[in-house]
Formats: sequence, structure tokens, C-alpha cells
Amino acid sequence: MAGRGRPGEESSEPVHLGGPAEVLSTRVLPALAPLVEQGLRLRVTAGLADDLLEGLRAGRFDLVLSAIRPRGRTVVAVPLMDEEFVLVAAPVWADRIGPVGCDDPGPLHDAPLVAYAEDVPILRRYWRHVFRTRLTRSPAVVVPDLRGVLTAVVAGAGITVLPRYLCAGELCSGELVALLDPDDPPINTGFLAQRAGAPERRYVTLVRDRLLHEARHW
Repeated sequence: MAGRGRPGEESSEPVHLGGPAEVLSTRVLPALAPLVEQGLRLRVTAGLADDLLEGLRAGRFDLVLSAIRPRGRTVVAVPLMDEEFVLVAAPVWADRIGPVGCDDPGPLHDAPLVAYAEDVPILRRYWRHVFRTRLTRSPAVVVPDLRGVLTAVVAGAGITVLPRYLCAGELCSGELVALLDPDDPPINTGFLAQRAGAPERRYVTLVRDRLLHEARHW
């Protein structure tokens, strides 16, 4: 992007940050809000990891939170946070389903699936990792935002798999029930990525350091 990092423009050039909408909204923006009073100007873009990393390489972003580890030498990335995935339902569905074991997903067969995408990638991964079987069912509800998936399941639409950080409050309040507590739940590591060799800018460094510090508690 023209003008990025030029001397004398530090105070006026925003930091361009990309990442998954859910993490940005629930974790990143609250963490960065105090920096605005220190002069931070922030432009946030939500999207998929591949698209955001392409934008990072092209200079459209200063920093990207990526759910996948970036490849190649043009991007440097450090681990930011681990997401633990949990199988959840509203109490009404948990009562209908009854006990679920890692050796048999059968009790879940009649429960509607609520998913992020038509090909249910998060659910498929959970089934493969925990139940050691392939999930072949189609979702009843598809919402391309995990916050929407969360609200649908709280309202009783069916069952889903969510990052624990996103539904911790609902699990604590009893609005959701964890249907299973496996010894080895699926974990996904999120990365904070930056262009290799990008000029140092005060506010980019401030945002990066703040996120790395705050993520220790995520």
C-alpha cells in the first residue's frame, strides 16, 4: 500500500489487521481498545486465513491472525493461542441425547447439526479426532459466523462444535452443555503473522506486542 511506513506518517497511518471475525470481536478488539487512547488508528478486516495471508503478502495488511501456519519465507509467524474444540448442545438436546462416549457417536445421530459451512469442517474434524470415524451427515443449519452458530445452538437448533473460548460463558451459565469431555480434545493453534522484512512501525509493534501479551490469558 502506497505510503506505508514513510517517515513522518507514523501518527496518521492506521495499522491494518486481519483475522477471523469471531476472534477479532471477542478477543482482539477488547485487548487493543486501550491503545486507541495512545494514538492507535486501527483498520480491521475479517476473513478466511488463505485470503488474509495473500493480502498480507501483497501489503494490504500489517498483521494477520491466521488459523493455519503460513508457508514460505515472505511471512513470519509466531503461535498466538490454542483453541480447544468442544461438542455442545442446549440442555434440552443434551437431555434427549443422553450419555455420549468416545467409542460411539450413535446417540448423536438424530440431533440436527449446526455448522459454520456446508461441508462441516469443524464437526468433521471432531468426529475424526474423537470418534475415529467419518461424519457423513449434512447440516440442518449453516451460519458462516461461529457467533451465529453459538446463538442458534443456545436457542435449541441442535448440536455443534465450537472453540471453548467462544462458548465458555454459556457453558458456565448452563445455557450450553458439553456433551463429551475427551482426554484428547481437538486443538487448533492460531498464529500472528507479519511480512518478513517489513519496516518497523511503532504502532504495528505496539499491537503485535499487546496481542502476544494478552493471548497468554486466552
